[in-house]
Amino acid sequence: MKEISIGLLGLGTVGSGVVKIIENHQDKLMHQVGCPVKVKKVLVRDIKKYSENGFQASLLTTDVDEILNDPEIDIIVEVMGGIEQTREYLLQAFHNKKHVVTANKDLMALHGGELLKTASENNCDLFFEASVAGGIPILRSITEGLSSDKIVNIMGIVNGTTNFILTKMSQNGAAYEEVLKQAQELGFAEADPTSDVEGLDAARKMVILATLGFSMEVNLEDVSVQGITGVTEEDIQYGKQLGYTMKLIGIAKLDGDKVEVSVQPTFLADTHPLASVQNEYNAVYVCGEAVGETMFYGPGAGSLPTATSIVADLVAVMKNIRSGVNGISNIAPQYPKQLKTADEMFSKYFLRLHVADEAGVFAKITSLFAEHGISFEKILQLPVVKREVAEIVLVTHHASKQAYEDVLVQLNDLSSVKQIKSSYRVERGSIQ
Repeated sequence: MKEISIGLLGLGTVGSGVVKIIENHQDKLMHQVGCPVKVKKVLVRDIKKYSENGFQASLLTTDVDEILNDPEIDIIVEVMGGIEQTREYLLQAFHNKKHVVTANKDLMALHGGELLKTASENNCDLFFEASVAGGIPILRSITEGLSSDKIVNIMGIVNGTTNFILTKMSQNGAAYEEVLKQAQELGFAEADPTSDVEGLDAARKMVILATLGFSMEVNLEDVSVQGITGVTEEDIQYGKQLGYTMKLIGIAKLDGDKVEVSVQPTFLADTHPLASVQNEYNAVYVCGEAVGETMFYGPGAGSLPTATSIVADLVAVMKNIRSGVNGISNIAPQYPKQLKTADEMFSKYFLRLHVADEAGVFAKITSLFAEHGISFEKILQLPVVKREVAEIVLVTHHASKQAYEDVLVQLNDLSSVKQIKSSYRVERGSIQ
């Protein structure tokens, strides 16, 4: 083979990084795959804009068919984003016997099963390492490095925007709205941050991690999702007093044959390795029955970190081309999906209440929890915040989600409980 040709769909921050790495690392790529590698054509919206920024006009096109139908192009790199139209492009690419590397978590979370099936049917590769945690090789680690183990727990900070916001709220004692504005000014948050701060971005990544980690087809609707918009600086400070750090955590657990997957603001014990992951960085903690606990840490986004993951996938595809083994690594999920019910999910919980400042109130609350078999690990009784109202912070021992939610319903019916201010999951110092 004289050379391998690549077609690029999109030339934004990440796409530009891919072009730069391929151009600057030719010697290394040649050594790894045994032939030259070149970007033949790039799909853009405005040729003039990019040609004025140093890209050759002959490299650019606004017609996607020039890439999808070019018989000389071997691999499509998709970094344009979007879902439905992009899905159609990639399906067409597979039917034209082209391999695909994508960074599109939204697409893979929603249509990954269909795309992998179509790729296999056409003896094509579909790799998507960059779709989760940017420059961290977490997907390859799960599917290859830990392939001989049974993964039972995946816990991660997989959204840099929310981690930046919660870090600054914790460090500066600042309000959510103030820190969000700062994150937008620094480019860590979009003008419309909804997908990040409401947990949807993290949920889509957890779908991919859970599907690969447990070899079970998990869908987005299977994920319980709660964002960080309701987190207050008071919550974070009370957590600190009790030895906890607040993070938006994605959790996927396998017990027996059943799974639970969630994304929610979570208090981590300060001794937990994820508690020290700050600002825009990502980290994923993976527990296997044989290996025990492992942690993967690094930049979760950015032009070159993400592009590095894409080019690593490109190298894997090109090695498969040279060896003639494309399409065989797209392994379908092995096990049928079985989801836990609420009474099969167990955790500790942080609960903050405003109650009537009168005798017997705490006894009523304690009795209510005891009726549902829930005991307390920590109790923080705070000074009166306003006349006739006191504040209580509780951390429970492990309890089922069902029992805890039943207690919350009954607390709302108690006249002595003025308001449930906040409630969060609590995780201890390790994930086992």
